[in-house]
Amino acid sequence: MFAVEVYAAVRRFVFIEGNSRREAARVFGLSRETVLKMCRFSLPPGYTRTLPVVKPKLGALLPVIDAILASDQTAPVKQRHTAKRIFERLRDEHGFSGGYTVVKDYVRIGRARGRETFVPLAHPPGHAQVDFGEAIGIIGGVRQKMHVFYMDLPHSDAPFMKSYPGDDGILPRRSRERVRVLRQGTAVDSLR
Repeated sequence: MFAVEVYAAVRRFVFIEGNSRREAARVFGLSRETVLKMCRFSLPPGYTRTLPVVKPKLGALLPVIDAILASDQTAPVKQRHTAKRIFERLRDEHGFSGGYTVVKDYVRIGRARGRETFVPLAHPPGHAQVDFGEAIGIIGGVRQKMHVFYMDLPHSDAPFMKSYPGDDGILPRRSRERVRVLRQGTAVDSLR
Protein backbone atom coordinates (compact mmCIF):
# COMPACT_ATOMS: atom_id res chain seq x y z
CA MET A 1 0.00 0.00 0.00
CA PHE A 2 1.35 3.38 -0.96
CA ALA A 3 1.17 6.57 1.06
CA VAL A 4 -1.11 9.43 0.10
CA GLU A 5 1.97 11.51 -0.75
CA VAL A 6 3.01 8.98 -3.43
CA TYR A 7 -0.52 9.10 -4.86
CA ALA A 8 -0.39 12.89 -4.97
CA ALA A 9 3.08 12.92 -6.59
CA VAL A 10 2.06 10.44 -9.30
CA ARG A 11 -1.19 12.29 -10.03
CA ARG A 12 0.63 15.63 -10.18
CA PHE A 13 3.25 14.12 -12.51
CA VAL A 14 0.58 12.78 -14.87
CA PHE A 15 -2.26 15.32 -14.72
CA ILE A 16 -0.56 18.65 -14.01
CA GLU A 17 2.86 18.18 -15.59
CA GLY A 18 1.34 16.32 -18.54
CA ASN A 19 3.58 13.23 -18.55
CA SER A 20 2.34 9.84 -19.65
CA ARG A 21 1.40 7.07 -17.24
CA ARG A 22 4.14 4.89 -18.72
CA GLU A 23 6.68 7.62 -17.93
CA ALA A 24 5.32 7.90 -14.39
CA ALA A 25 5.71 4.15 -13.92
CA ARG A 26 9.36 4.38 -15.01
CA VAL A 27 10.17 7.46 -12.89
CA PHE A 28 8.50 6.25 -9.69
CA GLY A 29 9.47 2.58 -10.14
CA LEU A 30 5.87 1.33 -10.15
CA SER A 31 3.98 -1.00 -12.43
CA ARG A 32 1.75 0.56 -15.07
CA GLU A 33 -1.32 -1.05 -13.47
CA THR A 34 -0.47 0.63 -10.15
CA VAL A 35 -0.07 4.02 -11.85
CA LEU A 36 -3.41 3.45 -13.61
CA LYS A 37 -5.10 2.82 -10.23
CA MET A 38 -3.45 5.91 -8.77
CA CYS A 39 -4.80 7.99 -11.63
CA ARG A 40 -8.26 6.51 -11.22
CA PHE A 41 -8.59 7.15 -7.46
CA SER A 42 -7.67 10.40 -5.75
CA LEU A 43 -7.13 8.57 -2.44
CA PRO A 44 -5.87 5.04 -1.89
CA PRO A 45 -8.88 2.73 -1.96
CA GLY A 46 -9.22 0.58 1.12
CA TYR A 47 -9.27 -3.17 0.97
CA THR A 48 -12.66 -4.56 0.06
CA ARG A 49 -13.47 -8.18 0.67
CA THR A 50 -14.77 -9.86 -2.48
CA LEU A 51 -16.26 -12.92 -0.76
CA PRO A 52 -17.77 -13.24 2.72
CA VAL A 53 -15.63 -14.82 5.41
CA VAL A 54 -15.74 -18.61 5.22
CA LYS A 55 -16.78 -20.27 8.47
CA PRO A 56 -15.99 -23.93 7.92
CA LYS A 57 -17.20 -25.23 11.30
CA LEU A 58 -20.04 -22.81 12.02
CA GLY A 59 -21.31 -22.27 8.47
CA ALA A 60 -23.68 -25.25 8.37
CA LEU A 61 -25.16 -24.34 11.77
CA LEU A 62 -25.92 -20.68 11.03
CA PRO A 63 -29.61 -21.44 10.23
CA VAL A 64 -29.90 -23.23 13.59
CA ILE A 65 -28.53 -20.19 15.45
CA ASP A 66 -30.82 -17.87 13.48
CA ALA A 67 -33.82 -20.05 14.39
CA ILE A 68 -32.89 -19.97 18.08
CA LEU A 69 -32.52 -16.18 17.99
CA ALA A 70 -35.85 -15.82 16.16
CA SER A 71 -37.66 -17.95 18.75
CA ASP A 72 -36.01 -15.90 21.54
CA GLN A 73 -37.66 -12.72 20.30
CA THR A 74 -41.09 -13.97 21.38
CA ALA A 75 -39.90 -15.69 24.57
CA PRO A 76 -39.89 -13.97 27.97
CA VAL A 77 -36.63 -12.20 28.78
CA LYS A 78 -35.60 -14.66 31.48
CA GLN A 79 -36.06 -17.62 29.13
CA ARG A 80 -33.96 -16.34 26.25
CA HIS A 81 -30.76 -18.11 25.26
CA THR A 82 -27.39 -16.68 26.15
CA ALA A 83 -24.49 -17.12 23.75
CA LYS A 84 -23.05 -19.73 26.10
CA ARG A 85 -26.30 -21.70 26.12
CA ILE A 86 -26.50 -21.57 22.31
CA PHE A 87 -22.92 -22.84 22.16
CA GLU A 88 -23.76 -25.70 24.54
CA ARG A 89 -26.82 -26.65 22.47
CA LEU A 90 -24.79 -26.66 19.25
CA ARG A 91 -22.13 -28.81 20.89
CA ASP A 92 -24.56 -31.26 22.50
CA GLU A 93 -27.33 -31.49 19.90
CA HIS A 94 -25.43 -30.96 16.63
CA GLY A 95 -21.89 -32.13 17.40
CA PHE A 96 -20.30 -28.69 16.95
CA SER A 97 -16.54 -28.92 17.48
CA GLY A 98 -15.68 -25.23 17.13
CA GLY A 99 -14.96 -22.67 19.79
CA TYR A 100 -17.21 -20.55 21.94
CA THR A 101 -15.87 -17.20 20.64
CA VAL A 102 -17.05 -17.85 17.09
CA VAL A 103 -20.58 -18.57 18.33
CA LYS A 104 -20.54 -15.58 20.70
CA ASP A 105 -19.47 -13.19 17.92
CA TYR A 106 -22.16 -14.44 15.55
CA VAL A 107 -24.86 -14.22 18.26
CA ARG A 108 -23.83 -10.62 19.06
CA ILE A 109 -24.09 -9.63 15.39
CA GLY A 110 -27.36 -11.56 14.98
CA ARG A 111 -28.98 -9.81 17.96
CA ALA A 112 -27.88 -6.38 16.76
CA ARG A 113 -29.19 -7.05 13.24
CA GLY A 114 -32.85 -6.74 14.19
CA ARG A 115 -32.44 -3.84 16.60
CA GLU A 116 -32.72 -0.18 15.67
CA THR A 117 -29.56 1.59 16.76
CA PHE A 118 -30.77 5.17 16.97
CA VAL A 119 -33.88 7.21 17.52
CA PRO A 120 -34.15 10.14 15.14
CA LEU A 121 -34.95 13.39 16.91
CA ALA A 122 -37.26 15.95 15.39
CA HIS A 123 -37.56 19.40 16.89
CA PRO A 124 -40.39 21.35 15.25
CA PRO A 125 -40.35 25.13 15.69
CA GLY A 126 -42.04 26.33 18.85
CA HIS A 127 -41.51 23.15 20.89
CA ALA A 128 -39.60 23.66 24.12
CA GLN A 129 -37.89 21.52 26.73
CA VAL A 130 -38.44 22.83 30.26
CA ASP A 131 -36.88 21.93 33.58
CA PHE A 132 -37.18 23.21 37.16
CA GLY A 133 -34.65 22.82 39.92
CA GLU A 134 -32.95 24.27 42.93
CA ALA A 135 -29.50 25.82 43.15
CA ILE A 136 -27.38 27.68 45.64
CA GLY A 137 -26.61 31.24 44.57
CA ILE A 138 -25.21 34.47 45.93
CA ILE A 139 -27.59 37.43 45.82
CA GLY A 140 -26.37 40.70 47.34
CA GLY A 141 -23.46 38.90 48.98
CA VAL A 142 -25.76 36.44 50.74
CA ARG A 143 -25.62 32.76 49.90
CA GLN A 144 -29.14 31.37 49.54
CA LYS A 145 -31.29 28.73 47.89
CA MET A 146 -32.86 29.69 44.55
CA HIS A 147 -35.45 28.11 42.33
CA VAL A 148 -34.21 27.80 38.75
CA PHE A 149 -36.35 27.68 35.64
CA TYR A 150 -34.63 26.52 32.45
CA MET A 151 -36.14 26.38 28.99
CA ASP A 152 -34.45 25.32 25.77
CA LEU A 153 -35.81 25.64 22.24
CA PRO A 154 -34.01 22.79 20.44
CA HIS A 155 -35.04 23.89 16.94
CA SER A 156 -33.11 27.15 17.25
CA ASP A 157 -30.81 26.24 20.18
CA ALA A 158 -32.13 29.28 22.06
CA PRO A 159 -31.80 28.83 25.84
CA PHE A 160 -33.70 30.75 28.51
CA MET A 161 -32.86 30.56 32.21
CA LYS A 162 -34.22 32.48 35.17
CA SER A 163 -33.71 32.07 38.88
CA TYR A 164 -36.11 33.09 41.64
CA PRO A 165 -34.99 33.59 45.22
CA GLY A 166 -37.03 31.66 47.72
CA ASP A 167 -36.25 29.90 50.96
CA ASP A 168 -39.72 28.59 51.68
CA GLY A 169 -39.69 26.08 48.82
CA ILE A 170 -42.54 27.83 46.98
CA LEU A 171 -42.10 29.87 43.83
CA PRO A 172 -43.15 33.53 43.99
CA ARG A 173 -46.65 34.36 42.77
CA ARG A 174 -45.46 36.05 39.57
CA SER A 175 -43.41 33.02 38.48
CA ARG A 176 -46.26 30.60 39.32
CA GLU A 177 -48.49 32.39 36.83
CA ARG A 178 -45.83 31.99 34.16
CA VAL A 179 -45.41 28.32 34.96
CA ARG A 180 -49.16 27.83 34.62
CA VAL A 181 -49.03 29.48 31.18
CA LEU A 182 -46.07 27.30 30.23
CA ARG A 183 -48.03 24.15 30.91
CA GLN A 184 -50.77 25.36 28.59
CA GLY A 185 -48.31 25.36 25.69
CA THR A 186 -47.65 29.06 25.05
CA ALA A 187 -44.27 29.24 26.74
CA VAL A 188 -42.54 31.36 24.11
CA ASP A 189 -45.21 34.09 24.13
CA SER A 190 -45.44 34.35 27.90
CA LEU A 191 -41.70 34.74 28.50
CA ARG A 192 -41.06 37.56 26.04
